[in-house]
Amino acid sequence: MSSTADASRSPAPVVAGIDVATAAVRVVCADARGRVLAEGRAPLPQPVRGAGGHSEQDARAWWPAVAAALRQATGALPGGGQEVVAAAVSATSGTLVLAGPDGEPVGPALMYDDRRAADLNAKAQEAGARRWRALGLSVGPTAALGKLVWYANRARPGQVVLHTPDLLGRKLTGRPVATDWSHALKSGYDPRAGEWATEVFDAFGVPAGTLPAVRAPGTEAGTVSAGAAAETGLPAGCRLRLGMTDGCAGQIATGAVEPGQFVGVLGTTYVLKGVTRELVTDPSGALYSHRHPDGWWLPGGASNTGGEALAAVDPVRLPELDAAAAARGPASCLNYPLRRAGERFPFVSGDARGFLAGTPRDEADEHRAALEGVAFLERLALERVQALGVEVRGPLHAAGGGSRSDLWNRIRATVLGRPLRVAERAETAFGAALLAAAGTLHADLSASAAAMTAAGRVVEPADGERAALDASYEGFVAELRGRGWLDAG
Repeated sequence: MSSTADASRSPAPVVAGIDVATAAVRVVCADARGRVLAEGRAPLPQPVRGAGGHSEQDARAWWPAVAAALRQATGALPGGGQEVVAAAVSATSGTLVLAGPDGEPVGPALMYDDRRAADLNAKAQEAGARRWRALGLSVGPTAALGKLVWYANRARPGQVVLHTPDLLGRKLTGRPVATDWSHALKSGYDPRAGEWATEVFDAFGVPAGTLPAVRAPGTEAGTVSAGAAAETGLPAGCRLRLGMTDGCAGQIATGAVEPGQFVGVLGTTYVLKGVTRELVTDPSGALYSHRHPDGWWLPGGASNTGGEALAAVDPVRLPELDAAAAARGPASCLNYPLRRAGERFPFVSGDARGFLAGTPRDEADEHRAALEGVAFLERLALERVQALGVEVRGPLHAAGGGSRSDLWNRIRATVLGRPLRVAERAETAFGAALLAAAGTLHADLSASAAAMTAAGRVVEPADGERAALDASYEGFVAELRGRGWLDAG
């Protein structure tokens, strides 16, 4: 048989996206058109949370889980995994582990929500105040920066502090790899200046030489070693490209990668993320920006409300309530379905509390008011972004569990006065696959997104309900201002 005939039977090239979440590792293998050809999954141990805000996970479980999920996925491919040409790893932002010179963990990882370094983060905020102000970032109690310093103060000679993808990159390539500027943002890296916040680390006595090199997401970091190939099913020599944090990868998976494009993620909480050409700073601190792999910016903010608005509703009854609420039309009352104290986006107020203004006529009316309340927060979020001088163009990309509700999508589109484009695969692992494809299967990330993300389902506003919902929105904003939570500006 001729070599030409052999080549014609070779499987088309594939990329692998790896998502290391809190409870599990997920792998997605996709081709150049975005078709998912294989998937894999492996569980991770639950974090151990204790006194003082401690939150830890056994980092020794990361690599076996990644290897198992990769074996499952590559084993399901037509070529047994040999067609995978590149891979990328995304993980939760702010999780760190101390490792030995060989890259092996020497203790548990400090998770994204660990608060033991809150006092160090407060000092870091003060030491780098001018830098953070220019970057539009604040150093919160759980920021990875303080945890990095906490580890550095306890490290023995030769030990290093690694983000989750850094450790897994070592495992995949057999050597140290650079970190990406997305995972490094909350660790004290300034993507605007292209440097670590040296004045902050100097204040803590952390030598600059101990901090890793930082590169753009999507940068080639090395190739898969023969040993890692044997454990994972990936071919030796497969490229490893740097990933992004889970939130950023999830945004990319929707196809929202060009300036002016935004995505509203309606999960347990509501998150708005988008793309701008220039860095946007928010004096209130409600919005902050990651850096886009191509040098643009990714502003975003997360509310304390969202899908939690329906937490008390039996999921089995949701279709019934949606149908009744759709038949009823716009709600007769206003509902701010905040189930915890305080709001962080689109406004910042520690005093904010959920409220119900008016008396619902029945259960369907109350359900409808909750859906509208989250849509009102989404409109307020977009208006906040636009007030900062940001262009929002085209349909709003929609993702998250709440985007499976046809009624909720229609309400959101009507309240916003713009169509919603409901993404088909808005998941971290698929976003990591797009990063792996950029520069491998396609010229860059924009080309990857254009070729690999589907058009999605478009939901248009309901013109007949627009006037009523506009009036309710104005009442909702008036309620927030009347309680002193939202400025009158």
